[in-house]
Amino acid sequence: MTRILKGMLFATTVLAPAGLVHAADAQLTIESWRNDDLAIWQEKIIPAFEAKNPGIKVSFAPMAPTEYNSAVNAKLEAGTAGDLITCRPFDLSLAMFQKGQLAPLSDLPGMENFSDVAKSAWTTDDGKTSFCVPMASVIHGFIYNKKAFEEAGVKVPKTEDEFFAVLEKFKKDGNYIPLAMGTKDQWEAATMGYYNIGPNYWKGEEGRKALISGKEKLTDAQWVEPYKALAKWKPYLGDGFEAQTYPDSQNLFTLGRAAIYPAGSWEIAPFKAQADFEMGAFPPPVKKAGDTCYISDHNDIGLGLNAKGKNQEAAKKFLAWVASPEFAELYANSLPGFFSLNSKPVKMTDGLAQEFVSWRQNCKTTIRPSAAIVGRGQPNLDLEMWRVSANVINGTQTPEQAAAETQKGLDSWYKPAK
Repeated sequence: MTRILKGMLFATTVLAPAGLVHAADAQLTIESWRNDDLAIWQEKIIPAFEAKNPGIKVSFAPMAPTEYNSAVNAKLEAGTAGDLITCRPFDLSLAMFQKGQLAPLSDLPGMENFSDVAKSAWTTDDGKTSFCVPMASVIHGFIYNKKAFEEAGVKVPKTEDEFFAVLEKFKKDGNYIPLAMGTKDQWEAATMGYYNIGPNYWKGEEGRKALISGKEKLTDAQWVEPYKALAKWKPYLGDGFEAQTYPDSQNLFTLGRAAIYPAGSWEIAPFKAQADFEMGAFPPPVKKAGDTCYISDHNDIGLGLNAKGKNQEAAKKFLAWVASPEFAELYANSLPGFFSLNSKPVKMTDGLAQEFVSWRQNCKTTIRPSAAIVGRGQPNLDLEMWRVSANVINGTQTPEQAAAETQKGLDSWYKPAK
């Protein structure tokens, strides 16, 4: 029966007059760096789409993450890239759009399902044109060992003072390292440190946009204060934290030797596979009770249309489905810790993932301040913030010195639009 059906489809395609070949006869290829989730695409996501779109066949063709940027650019230049291009956030994808390699998608059905913040990683600087469908973000906060909290008799902290009181209790008890984080690799100090707690000080998008416009500087109090808070982490990081790598920190926590892990939500799946204790999560504590809370809900991955792809209509149909609540629920629950950016809330089946995403209900969301526009020049603001955040925690640089250095670097090349 299968051979007969295939034969009929082939005959129909070959014999149909030019111009009457349906999009249902298209073969779509997705270019991606996410080679770790190949099975999820093959077993869950693609079958769900193909079941509702008979005849459109989709293949997921990932490559090594470290090779993706150069490889996909080479394919686009040569005209050999797939129909759908997985989008890195911000400048890399923007450059593809500016070269005419990614098609504009502002009018794609389903794009109304995303907020301006959700689309910000794949929208032109003037906010007028979007060029990738937002797929997922990662959220920052703290993952904690519930058993450790019970043993120490402490509760989840909601304010900065409560946070440091909890850390002090663990330090005095001596049974757990209070915070599992090192500074050797530097990026964690900013990504899970400064970018994690900072939005509560610079008021999320308000501060980020003010920095871009030039109304605020990195030497202003609201940008210096998070460094001051970070400096106070030092006594709670355990012996030798300066030589502690990212994998070291992961191991300390999953082996049950640390109470709290400054986290990105991407840790959820691997931590659940490795830890034999129950985990909880809490958002960055606010400065004082009653303050509005802010979380870093950072755009991570999107999907765009190859402007020169051969199957434009079929590809647009797939992208419209990616923009739907159906895809949002399927993707987010297949990859706990990578959260849907769709405006319709997704109920997570993973309890820890649901804890993270529930913060969106009460906290305002923002993205990392170095990600858009102010991170394009040299010295690179993101890399500079990695370095100075580590220095502040190590005690080799004051918060004021760190702020002054990053602002000086920014001033050397960035001139806010007048």
